[in-house]
Amino acid sequence: TLTGKLMPTVIDVLKEVDFHSEELRPEDFVYTGYNGVMCVEAGGPPAGTGCGGYVVGQTVKLLKEHHLLEDTDVVIFDVLGDVVCGGFAAPLQHADRAVIVTANDFDSIYAMNRIVAAVQAKSKNYSVRLAGCIANRSRETDEVDKYCSTVGFKRLAHMPDLDAIRRSRLKKKTLFEMPDEDDIILARKEYLRLAETLWAGTDPLSPAPLPDRDIFELLGFD
Repeated sequence: TLTGKLMPTVIDVLKEVDFHSEELRPEDFVYTGYNGVMCVEAGGPPAGTGCGGYVVGQTVKLLKEHHLLEDTDVVIFDVLGDVVCGGFAAPLQHADRAVIVTANDFDSIYAMNRIVAAVQAKSKNYSVRLAGCIANRSRETDEVDKYCSTVGFKRLAHMPDLDAIRRSRLKKKTLFEMPDEDDIILARKEYLRLAETLWAGTDPLSPAPLPDRDIFELLGFD
């Protein structure tokens, strides 16, 4: 959405140089999107083949080789969380804060609980700490809030299930490029509030993840 088009992925670009990353320049895999945001798409192998975690690891390596982690104001990694593969967790080694995007349902919160445990494990050897979570595409936040209050976590933002977000994706535009309709203005405000919160800095959180059985007891039906 930031660039308005599908970008060539890191794995595609690496294939073109037979995986000799030293032959690449930043302009070969970095694309400028809306408002000057520099975008990189890791990509991955075809479904059912190869290792997606390897691709994430190679992308981080490439960013380090070209000093892109140090020379930019803010770096945001958008990665799968509820996986056991260490490759997907590679960005955590270079992060200050981890924000978990979840939804107000049992399966999503169950996955969030596992991610909390994973980040806590990483934090023993790296500087990454949990900042909180975002309730995404959810009308309510009651279940997320119940979990947070139980384990000592914090909800940073709530992104309702607005059709405006779906429309912006179909139009390949950010919400800030869409017409000033009421639901779009509402969504923009929440994104800006979240950005301001993260930019100002968040206190590190140390929630205590629940055993699987306790998750069922907390969120399951009687």
